[in-house]
Amino acid sequence: MTSKPVLILQLRPEDEASDGEFRAFIEKGRLNETEVRRHRMEAGPLPQGFLLDDYSAVIVGGGPGCVSDDPAARDPVEARAEAELLALMPEILSRDMPFLGCCYGIGLLAHHLGARVSKGRYSEVVSAVPCELTEAGRADPLLAGLPVRFNALVGHKEAVQELPDGAVHLMSSETCPFQMIRAGENVYATQFHPEADGQVFADRIRIYREFGYFPPEEAAALTEACLAAEVTEPERILKRFVARYVTTRRLCSVH
Repeated sequence: MTSKPVLILQLRPEDEASDGEFRAFIEKGRLNETEVRRHRMEAGPLPQGFLLDDYSAVIVGGGPGCVSDDPAARDPVEARAEAELLALMPEILSRDMPFLGCCYGIGLLAHHLGARVSKGRYSEVVSAVPCELTEAGRADPLLAGLPVRFNALVGHKEAVQELPDGAVHLMSSETCPFQMIRAGENVYATQFHPEADGQVFADRIRIYREFGYFPPEEAAALTEACLAAEVTEPERILKRFVARYVTTRRLCSVH
């Protein structure tokens, strides 16, 4: 019996940012490329005959788009990619399929579950912010045993405005209450970037300097702050997700 790969879906049209994100998922998740299938959503629709059953887990990365953007002003490629992702969510949730949505992914999950996602409150400037585990977070398999409070890298214009019905609140920060949530037992989403370290964010600050996340003249100071920040725990969450849903299944298939 052969193991199933993890599907990594990306939404970054900028080649350097997309490649950097993919590399970070591989390195921080302790994956190898034989365990992964990558699809850049902006490059084209999911392939004909696509089936979630062919994968052990799904990871959705971040990107410059926002779930709450005005549909009338949307880039048609971005709109098509988001519609495809939203169309996957009913099956992912009904099957309780292992899923990790990062930054954009928490908006995707919350929107599908009927919660408000908007730019009204809780946006965060590009930075490392102290996040805190909730009581439910301290008991969650991906978070148990981690420090109750640790830094994570963020940078987002929109945010989840209230906990979706039926979701479990796992992490918060002072500036953004919903840093990590779970639906069912296996569907996770984070507002922060579990794949990112200071250098990954330094690269994104350069690439997205003119995208409205921060005043361009602050890029150098933000880069310095991100490179100097102590950010160690978020990648452990990604590593645990892979170990729980990808690596374990691979080992089981060998025996």
